Amino acid sequence: MLSNGFGRVAWWAKWLLLIGVLSAAGTVFSQEEEAAMDEAEKPAAKADAGGAEGDAAKPEGETEQSMLMWLIETSGLIGAVILVISIFFVHRVVTLFLEFKPELVSPPDLVEQIEALVAKRDFNGVYQAAKKSESALGQLLVAGMTAMSSGLGEAREAMDRTGEAITVHMEKRISLLAVIGSLGPMIGLLGTLKGMIGAFSAIALSGTQLKASQVAGNISEALVLTFEGVAISVPAIYLFALFKDRVATLTVDVQNLSDELIRKMHTSAQARTAPPPPQA
Repeated sequence: MLSNGFGRVAWWAKWLLLIGVLSAAGTVFSQEEEAAMDEAEKPAAKADAGGAEGDAAKPEGETEQSMLMWLIETSGLIGAVILVISIFFVHRVVTLFLEFKPELVSPPDLVEQIEALVAKRDFNGVYQAAKKSESALGQLLVAGMTAMSSGLGEAREAMDRTGEAITVHMEKRISLLAVIGSLGPMIGLLGTLKGMIGAFSAIALSGTQLKASQVAGNISEALVLTFEGVAISVPAIYLFALFKDRVATLTVDVQNLSDELIRKMHTSAQARTAPPPPQA
């Protein structure tokens, strides 16, 4: 299982590295083309003062919109990858919050129904009710009652094995949060490298006149992508720890509850099959 997880992480890392290299190469090529065009073309005539003042007086809404467009353009392809991962991350977190609830792992109505059937010594009804339920409690009781014929010890061992399988399945559901928490800074690092490569290439290709706006744009790209990678990594690591504690609590509680119910069934069955006391 761990080898498959590391294999998936390595596969994603290779593709992200390829995306970063291609993006950096595209930045270098585009800067070379811009440098050639700047040398070939003459600077345009300056606008009059009235036009400049009119352009400077922009509404506040247009400034915010231009800032958003600048952020989108600065993020580029690597930012799009971070956005897709963020959408998947939010979907997974919402799903986990909906699934990892005590009332879904051990439904109260199922517990009441089983306790009522045990009181009536209707063990067949208990088995059918547990089998129909898709909860973890139902799976544990089915495993325990199946092995009950071999004794209470065998039933408890069967429930322990089933409980371990349920725990592994639940931990597998939250493992992608740890992967996102680890990949976030690495993706941001790709953006940092891409931006720094663009900044230094702009300096190298500038010749005698250094284009400060182009260098600042590439440095801004590096910082923005680093921020985006860290911004997705921090909540992913925190929520992974949160859900890991929740999985441990839920599995321990449902195993204790199933063990208590199987003991009640065993005691009830022993009381029914015990021979009557001898009469004086």
